[in-house]
Amino acid sequence: MTTTFPAAFNLADYYLFDRLREGKGDNIAVRFGETTWTYDDVASRARGFASLLLSVGVRRGERVLIILPDVPPFAWTLFGTLAAGAVVTMGNPDVPAGALEYLVEYTRATVIVTVPKVYVALREAMKQQRIGADVRAMWAVPDAPTGSECESLRGELEDAGADLSVAISQAPARDAWPQTHRDEPAIWLFTSGSTGEPKANIHAHRDFAFNTEVYAKGTVGYAEGDVTVSVPRLYFGYATGTNLLFPFAVGASVGLFSERPTPEALTRAIIAYRPTIVTNVPTMLGKLLDHDEMLTSRGEFGLDFSSIRFSLSAGEALPEALLNRWNARFASDVYDGIGSAEMFHIYASNRPGDVRPGSLGKAVEGYELRVLAEEADGPGAPECEPGEIGVLWVRGDSASMGYWLDRDKSFKTFFGHWCRTGDLFKKDAAGYLYFAGRSDELLKVSGLWVSPVEVEECLMNHPAVALAAVIGVDGDGLMKTKAFVVLRQGHEASTALASELQAFAKERMTKHKYPRIVEFVADVPKNDRGKVDRKALRALEAARSA
Repeated sequence: MTTTFPAAFNLADYYLFDRLREGKGDNIAVRFGETTWTYDDVASRARGFASLLLSVGVRRGERVLIILPDVPPFAWTLFGTLAAGAVVTMGNPDVPAGALEYLVEYTRATVIVTVPKVYVALREAMKQQRIGADVRAMWAVPDAPTGSECESLRGELEDAGADLSVAISQAPARDAWPQTHRDEPAIWLFTSGSTGEPKANIHAHRDFAFNTEVYAKGTVGYAEGDVTVSVPRLYFGYATGTNLLFPFAVGASVGLFSERPTPEALTRAIIAYRPTIVTNVPTMLGKLLDHDEMLTSRGEFGLDFSSIRFSLSAGEALPEALLNRWNARFASDVYDGIGSAEMFHIYASNRPGDVRPGSLGKAVEGYELRVLAEEADGPGAPECEPGEIGVLWVRGDSASMGYWLDRDKSFKTFFGHWCRTGDLFKKDAAGYLYFAGRSDELLKVSGLWVSPVEVEECLMNHPAVALAAVIGVDGDGLMKTKAFVVLRQGHEASTALASELQAFAKERMTKHKYPRIVEFVADVPKNDRGKVDRKALRALEAARSA
């Protein structure tokens, strides 16, 4: 599939201003509680923010750091940054101060937009000259509960100049904007930082448009009448795509809620917005099913998801047993797929009329996928036989230019048009992909390799298990697998159940893979992408041992 874009190209046009040219300015673009903003409204604010950036001297290619929860100003600051020719970088407002300071210094941001608590913390760090030598301006918007005032600070900060809404209203009007090239940097997308500090992938304007055309429009079918809601937050590239960029590309509506994603918060958003597309993750799918069972066990009405056309799942493996539970309860499909910050978004997926439970579907048209031996030193190596596990390589026009300030890592990941993902997969004879974990997370037990994902998926087929996370632990100098297990409602932790789960795994996998230790927990730590955080689990286990 050939998808090309003109040399003069800007994502603010592609996602936002082109909707006005199509006559869709009156379409509702963003919903936040009962308040709505049309495409005209968002465009007006985006132009105002772009004018503001240029008025303080921001130049093409300089970074603007957006550290916001899921509130409507996220939309116009992102599109305004792009319109000004600057580069969007994004961060989580709820991470520790040290992580935020790292972002400021790493991105060398010239402008920061955030919420009051972060504004105060960063301003103090700047006064102490720890960070911020490149920062020209910093503005804030309210850290607003869903449905409340989300634009004006109303004097919340002592610094009167910090109010973004006031600054936009006072910015000089401008008719001309910097002209950007399709291959200029547009947005940086961060890795999860599972093996160190997060690194940014540098992505050009065309990367996002390419994936939007082949995946959002061509594979899963976003349409103008859709309403979207997301569990992952907008600063995470998965949700930046599914719950902002993709719906804007077709004139659809985005439903935002700013609270921490919980089954209760998500259910409130679904009741309020009646979405047709929900961006989800496997962990939340399981929690929604458990929440639904709890409601019905108390004689209450279960969850009403009748408005949903389909849900998207990514970020971690979706066990077949969990998908089967979902399908047995709800009528809407779940399209499980895989993408990465290196490729911007999803490049292999299940899709309408072609869902293979347990798999991540097939390649999205426009991408080429190869499963190669782990020791392969380039994409031209012989491909693994069907059913054989190897490392997934992907080729497509959304590949990152490389990692900022990490050429060594870039050389190990990018090979011309190809990206070595580091994800282990097997492909069947029909081309369906099956995830087998990360190559850097394999455990060697009794001299043989074990994938934590394979053990987790096996355990989650047991009717008592809601969630499982597996790591390696030291046992008298030998590597052993340990499973942290969250039980479903109605099941009690016991030594007998632990033994039962071990026997269950032994019956379904080769003997060396079963978990030598089973610990029942209320929950497991997750990173800010909603994925099980094995790094945090390993740290907790090490602290216990110490």
